[in-house]
Amino acid sequence: MKPRKNLTYKDSGVDISSGERAVELIREKVSRTFIPGVLTEIGGFGSLFSLRDYPMEDPVLVSGADGVGTKLKVAFMMNRHDTVGIDAVAMCANDVITTGARPLFFLDYIGTGRLDPGTVVEIVDGLAEGCRRAGCALVGGETAEMPGIYAPGEYDLAGFCVGIVERTKIIDGTSIRPGDAVIGLPSSGLHSNGFSLVRKVVFEVHGMDPFGYVAELGAPLGDALLEPTVIYADAVLKLVEKFPVGGIAHVTGGGLAGNLSRVIPVGLKAEIVPESWTPPPVFGFIRELGGIAGEEMNRVFNMGIGMALVVPGGAASDVLGFLSEQSSGGFEIGRIAAK
Repeated sequence: MKPRKNLTYKDSGVDISSGERAVELIREKVSRTFIPGVLTEIGGFGSLFSLRDYPMEDPVLVSGADGVGTKLKVAFMMNRHDTVGIDAVAMCANDVITTGARPLFFLDYIGTGRLDPGTVVEIVDGLAEGCRRAGCALVGGETAEMPGIYAPGEYDLAGFCVGIVERTKIIDGTSIRPGDAVIGLPSSGLHSNGFSLVRKVVFEVHGMDPFGYVAELGAPLGDALLEPTVIYADAVLKLVEKFPVGGIAHVTGGGLAGNLSRVIPVGLKAEIVPESWTPPPVFGFIRELGGIAGEEMNRVFNMGIGMALVVPGGAASDVLGFLSEQSSGGFEIGRIAAK
């Protein structure tokens, strides 16, 4: 077989120049997220972060990693990529703050078949906005071009967040007692969980148009589904400085009960009162459209509560007042009891 001459990496589907253009386009956006401690610009082999500006007697680093899941499929359908970066930061930063830790920095991973600099810029816009909301720095990441792995126009997005907390201030659920109140922080909608079921209901079973306006949602279907995950860092970190918090649960896949049980000590349970809050309309819309049982809805979705905090019962009223002042709002959704 006669060898072909002058083959290049670009001939195989990888355009190094596109990657370089993408880095230059996002450099300024990333730099605007930097906070005290960041020692390096983007483009190096490793990101350096100094803890000198965060003096603690016994500092503990807290890390979290997550992705956006099949919510990305909706972004592909809409050709809208400016919100999924917020979701990527939220899924990681919200996990980190459940320990009482302050998010310090975030790294991303974008894998795609063919790198489109414009799409990367949109994604990074969302990542930078998410980091701003979380109060952390976007210090680096990886954009991998892998022809043959991803369908044309598609990509995967994951993130990694590191935070810091004083060891004596770690929130781990061990101080939770019967009579404590469960405070729920409202979600903005689906957040980033349950989208395989959602997509089956609205697109596969009912063939709905993602650009079509849905009166029940007050928006085009795709826009309502892409509503970004709430980042609770500011409200939660201010709250834990002011009030004793025994446990915090980020409500993701598995629903409220499944995630709250992860922070409640053995021998105790959370008695939740579903009537104490009203879920956003998207949940009723999906439930009715798919004929989904209530138990399944509660097991798959957050049902309007994105974060749950356990506080002493006597402090519940003051905590709710504080959350109202922070504009995040909240509900007393239950109490802790013995099993």
